[in-house]
Amino acid sequence: MLMLIISATPLFAQKFRTINNQAFRRGEKLEYKVYYQSALTGKVTAGTGTLEVKEENRKFNNRNTMHIIGIGRSKGAFNWFFKVDDRFETYIDEEGMFPWMFINRTREGGYKKDDDITFHQDDGQAVSRNAVTRLPENVQDFVSGFYYARTLDITKVAEGGGFTVPFFLNDTVYESRIIYEGTDVITTELGTFNCLRFKPMVVKGDVFSDPYPMTIWVTDDRNRVPILFESAVIIGKVKMELIQYTGLANPFTAKLK
Repeated sequence: MLMLIISATPLFAQKFRTINNQAFRRGEKLEYKVYYQSALTGKVTAGTGTLEVKEENRKFNNRNTMHIIGIGRSKGAFNWFFKVDDRFETYIDEEGMFPWMFINRTREGGYKKDDDITFHQDDGQAVSRNAVTRLPENVQDFVSGFYYARTLDITKVAEGGGFTVPFFLNDTVYESRIIYEGTDVITTELGTFNCLRFKPMVVKGDVFSDPYPMTIWVTDDRNRVPILFESAVIIGKVKMELIQYTGLANPFTAKLK
């Protein structure tokens, strides 16, 4: 009987990392407008987006999580030729900032994708609707990776330096290098902000031929709120700009006016 008990009990409990998250909390909600901008057209609104950390606490593997939902929708005339209605959900470990579950509901033009991914972080596996994939430690989905990056200490990162984040997409593990480019003062309709400028590496393919097509400005304060996303296209730029926020974890000291 003793041998049965010993054989059924793990000798070592799985040890997960601990991240000191001071950047965001439950109840944070960020709202964005998405628009196309060029010298010929000016700003043309294309859609809206929200990122919200829900108040709930669903437990996975007896661990607390933060439920984050990202929604993107096209608007107005854009619905006629390329309608977008995307919803992404992630449940990230509150202490380790890695995901336990990711839910993908993509509707973009004629493209549709539904997937539910369970991350067995203790076993190093991701189980989707189509595959079981081996994982490195602390792999991210693209929403959880975004929030995890907000928690990182960059005080010792020089301009041109950065950090690497492993992430899981379409049953494949990639590594994204996020480059820190320095500081800027950014003015939007919401105000003027001291910001840090980053370039994240994306997966090259039908959408992006350049591995670093996007620039992201986040507030230079403890919140690390994304103020502006910018991607170059053939003519002009596509931008996503913060227009409203609630539930920040810290005073918004990066806002100058």
